[in-house]
Amino acid sequence: MSIDFSNKTLLITGGTGSFGNAVLKRFLDSDIAEIRIFSRDEKKQDDMRKRYHSAKLKFYIGDVRDARSVQQAMRGVEYVFHAAALKQVPSCEFHPMQAVHTNVLGTENVLEAAIGAGVKRVVCLSTDKAVYPINAMGISKAMMEKVMVAASRNLEGTGTVICGTRYGNVMASRGSVIPLFVEQVFGGKHLTLTDPTMTRFMMTLADAVDLVLYAFEHGNNGDIFVQKAPAATVETLAKALLDLMGKPDHPLHIMGTRHGEKLYEALLSREEMACAQDMGDYYRVPADGRDLNYAKFVEQGDQQLTQTAHGEDYNSHNTTRLDVEGMKKLLLKLDFMQQIARGEYAVAEE
Repeated sequence: MSIDFSNKTLLITGGTGSFGNAVLKRFLDSDIAEIRIFSRDEKKQDDMRKRYHSAKLKFYIGDVRDARSVQQAMRGVEYVFHAAALKQVPSCEFHPMQAVHTNVLGTENVLEAAIGAGVKRVVCLSTDKAVYPINAMGISKAMMEKVMVAASRNLEGTGTVICGTRYGNVMASRGSVIPLFVEQVFGGKHLTLTDPTMTRFMMTLADAVDLVLYAFEHGNNGDIFVQKAPAATVETLAKALLDLMGKPDHPLHIMGTRHGEKLYEALLSREEMACAQDMGDYYRVPADGRDLNYAKFVEQGDQQLTQTAHGEDYNSHNTTRLDVEGMKKLLLKLDFMQQIARGEYAVAEE
């Protein structure tokens, strides 16, 4: 199946963020009719309007917490990419209810508005922190996924498909550690590492957009798509970055683990690996289609889940591990890092 975006309207919630900008850039030169940017920040919207000067762009100020503002932006939309979220782990630890309001209830507002407006396809953005979550951000995103799957269960006959994508660390996106490292080097400060052995999945924004398009094209109701991605330790990332900047002896400072951080992240749980479908570059995790029929749910269960739940999850410790040279090659896929490696000052992805 191939999705035809020609003369269609795409709504991006959280459209002024890193993901929103990246998805927007991919569609801007296509024959799509309209791209709606829905976000809270009028300044970022104005900056975006001036940067792109495109008649295809339409801007809607609103908040996913406000159902009415979402409904108004949703009229006449065929496709939705839901990226609006609170995603900073430490701030969500101190304000967990704010994460609930935006990430959980806000998602419900988006999905209800999309179903009501007859949207064809919705892709929701999630994170590796939603798998075995230990922090408020991850817990709220895990609940967001549950809301998404629950909403997808009773859409037969509506023409709406709701699915999700799950990401690891998107390099040089807003909030990424890479721009912070670069600033610290330029400022003559120590490079601050939390735990040198901490691993994270590494992917580019271009990879992330590819996954969104794949989900739009191949998603069934309740599916969650995960990109297979390499991982690296924070120390490897720091060394690779310093090598590219020509400062291999720049001092490092170990500051210790921050609020809510894990030693490694998982993109698929053991239970999900039991039923995940290998799509080549991606995994598809279909929704559990069982209902709550008591006899079936308790007495029969699912032997496949039982047998493989004792296996491994898919995490940043057991995926392909990058060394410093491998990390440097991946970093150089970023325009931002190419400029930095040339000795130029550059700003990370918007």
